[in-house]
Amino acid sequence: MKDTSSVIFEPELIKRYDKSGPRYTSYPTAVQFHQEFDDTAYKAQAELSNASNNPLSLYFHIPFCDTVCYYCGCNKVVTKDRSRAAPYLQRLHKEIAMQAQLFANERVVDQLHWGGGTPTFISHDEMRELMQVTRQHFKLHDDDSGEYSIEIDPREVSRETITILRELGFNRMSLGVQDFEPAVQKAVNRIQSEAETLGAINAAREEGFKSVSVDLIYGLPHQSVESFHRTLDKIIDVDPDRLSIFNYAHLPEMFKPQRRIAVEDLPSPEEKLEILKQTIHRLTEAGYVYIGMDHFAKPEDELAIAQSKGTLYRNFQGYSTHADCDMIGLGVTSIGQVANGYAQNVKTMDEYYQRIDANTLPVYRGYELNTDDILRREIITQLICHFSLNFSKINQQFGVEFVDYFSIELDELSSMAADGLLSVSAQKIQVAPAGKLLIRNICMVFDKYLRNKQQQRFSKVI
Repeated sequence: MKDTSSVIFEPELIKRYDKSGPRYTSYPTAVQFHQEFDDTAYKAQAELSNASNNPLSLYFHIPFCDTVCYYCGCNKVVTKDRSRAAPYLQRLHKEIAMQAQLFANERVVDQLHWGGGTPTFISHDEMRELMQVTRQHFKLHDDDSGEYSIEIDPREVSRETITILRELGFNRMSLGVQDFEPAVQKAVNRIQSEAETLGAINAAREEGFKSVSVDLIYGLPHQSVESFHRTLDKIIDVDPDRLSIFNYAHLPEMFKPQRRIAVEDLPSPEEKLEILKQTIHRLTEAGYVYIGMDHFAKPEDELAIAQSKGTLYRNFQGYSTHADCDMIGLGVTSIGQVANGYAQNVKTMDEYYQRIDANTLPVYRGYELNTDDILRREIITQLICHFSLNFSKINQQFGVEFVDYFSIELDELSSMAADGLLSVSAQKIQVAPAGKLLIRNICMVFDKYLRNKQQQRFSKVI
């Protein structure tokens, strides 16, 4: 029998708690990053990480897109000139070499990810060269045991592309769909046929990709409960291993392309909530496990298995199965997590080229975690990944007395407990089914930086 009680949708609670807050792909969040953390500070963290000999995770940012999707808030370069990729990749190859010098040669790369932008914007030869350069400088797996993933745009790939990606060592794929409805696609400037999408998924399976993940967005213009679930049913029929159902956050003052979306075309808040409610019901009914935030996975998927074993983790790429990896960010605007430091590369192409051409790492800001940060990061990670927190484990791991150290936070949680979001005993915090969709609110209680009255801009939790 399928478990339909893992998450409960309570509209009144959601409306009451629906405020802006971090997505906690890191703690502290990027709001705390500062420019005193530079390439010298990053090198010190890399040296510390070598003492651990942990495996590595590599993230490559490929910023180019052929067309702009109006909803998108990612760092990107929109161009139809494919030749613009060559000078960027030349610098990226150089950064790979520079970064590799900081890390011990024997450290194996357990995770690798190409994100964007649109990684499949680059040519097949450029893909081959980028992976070849990576293998020259880092120790990649040769037996397909690594978790090597890529984001693809179905409009940008052929069957040959997917065959080549598999040959290069990729074994996991995520692809953006967002919505199949023609009116929605036109309104957000992403015209993508069902044939293109299903063709990419089928090709990935035939080529032996271990996992296929699909992204959808709810809250886009012209969407309704009925229209969105026509898309959802078509996706369920092709049976992806994972699904990400993102909430569209309309922030035109921050993201210029969103100014082309008419506010009057967006579904009402009530309609959005009903879309979410029906989506959760439909996916649970279809056998997917609610992982957290906006992620669903099949019970046999690595994310669901890691959650059941208590080893699920969260970082800048979202939910992850490799908590032990130090993550190296490569390319413009990418973020890494090495030892007790976060490091972000410069945000513009000009700055990136200048830094690399001067033989300088392009790190321009970051953050070194203190003891309290590390403790709170562990608490937030446990809650957002596993919906529970064992006090005695925290006490043993960090040498604190939880109920004393977090007396203010426990007092704040009492109102959430009264609302049925969670329970607090002498031993643990347990998030209730009604609290799972509001896990960001629960985590925010433990975020000491939110207690400061700084102006911070985050997306709504739902």
